[in-house]
Amino acid sequence: MRGGCRVVAVAAVLLVLFSAWAAVAQETYTVASDIPWAPFEMITEGGEFFGFDLDLIRAVAITAGFEVEIQNIAFDAIIETVRTGRADIGASGFTITPEREASVDFSIPYYLSNQAVVIQKGSDLNIVTALAGLGPNRAVGAQNGTTGLWWVEALQESGVDITLRGYETYPAAILDLVNGRIDAVVQDEPASAASISSYPDLLAVAGIINTNEYFGFLVREGDPEGLLPRINAALGTLGLTVVEGPGGMQELIVEEGSVIDDLLAIYFGPDTEDITAAWTQCRDRILGGDLEGFLDCMKQQLAL
Repeated sequence: MRGGCRVVAVAAVLLVLFSAWAAVAQETYTVASDIPWAPFEMITEGGEFFGFDLDLIRAVAITAGFEVEIQNIAFDAIIETVRTGRADIGASGFTITPEREASVDFSIPYYLSNQAVVIQKGSDLNIVTALAGLGPNRAVGAQNGTTGLWWVEALQESGVDITLRGYETYPAAILDLVNGRIDAVVQDEPASAASISSYPDLLAVAGIINTNEYFGFLVREGDPEGLLPRINAALGTLGLTVVEGPGGMQELIVEEGSVIDDLLAIYFGPDTEDITAAWTQCRDRILGGDLEGFLDCMKQQLAL
């Protein structure tokens, strides 16, 4: 009888251990992202999500030992979606700002960006005249909830007579610019380069606004899931070091040959169509957790 009790006790312990292992193995977090916004967030013809932000958060998940499920959410709704617990992580080129930090918590910064002013190629506008409201439409566009939109709002508040048009997505703003409905679009520099690559004969960058914006992944305030230490540690493992500098500035140091270094080379430089074709060929590797195989495949496809 004692032996029987012992067997039952061992079985009970094994059941508890198995349940705990299964819970860890099935640990999946929802990532909210606004798609598309190349090269940070992109989508294939088959509806699959990829891009620098999304493959970086996948790399973080692989390194940290959890899984992610990506959902397409309007940019200006992502913070509220995460704040209310309907998503666990925001990954959509979010600039870390005090206003946003009042609602959510951010990871260490993983990317440094500035704003670009995109205009029609061949127009008589430059960065000064475009932002002074001297174009034929006297209008500038930006995506709702972005720092680009806030920057133009600040211009208006300073007395500049210009119309600001907010858009649900940046591709919609760019399309209005192409069709001559607005005079310029204020958008992050790398995304502006991707927009121009889609319309190389029609668009150009009038100039860069040095806003020194740091992008971070965001989670619910207080980090109830304990994700930030895992995300930050994974970013370090993937090759990122953040060094505090004078005046609150931060230097982002990416180790040469690291995962992040490879992702930067993959997503910032090659043509968007080539990146999409390569990702379609290599997707199974990163979706299956084979990060090294994915990077090797992408570099081979893109001849990097």
